[in-house]
Amino acid sequence: MKRKNRPRFQFLLKDTVDLARRRSGQTLPRHLACAPMQRTFALIKPDAVAAGKHGAIIGQIEKAGLRIVAIKSLRLNRVQAIGFYHVHSEKPFFADLINFMCEGPIVATVFEHEIAISKWRELMGPTNPAEAPKYTIRGQFGTNIERNAVHGSDALDTAAFEIGYFFSGLELSNAQIISSC
Repeated sequence: MKRKNRPRFQFLLKDTVDLARRRSGQTLPRHLACAPMQRTFALIKPDAVAAGKHGAIIGQIEKAGLRIVAIKSLRLNRVQAIGFYHVHSEKPFFADLINFMCEGPIVATVFEHEIAISKWRELMGPTNPAEAPKYTIRGQFGTNIERNAVHGSDALDTAAFEIGYFFSGLELSNAQIISSC
């Protein structure tokens, strides 16, 4: 019996069939049913690291359902701190901010969730710890508007810059390969 040659790109046909099944309400394979993940950047500042609170903060991040993709501890020098906070260079608090960020180690993280940025910002709380509810990270660990324990990206473009500032593509690529929903 002679076997027919199958099209070289038969997987395209399978994806088309899977899409049709999804539109008709039939079950989809797991890899097609996953929601797209949004990534954001978070930084645990020197005050929280010096107080030994970084473990508790990371625990709260995970408890909130944010999946850590990359994490590292480092100490910023002045040039790195100035580059990271360049958007605030014209503000009166800039020099104090740079000095503070160079005081000690920080913990830089990237994590993901369907709504990572808004979920992280809600978990962080307002910039001023005096105005932050006690259940937020800044409400628990921040001491004043400058020493407020954490930093977080406020938008997708900011997150892209901040992630790229601290993490190479190689540090993030393996995490995406093993990521599952």
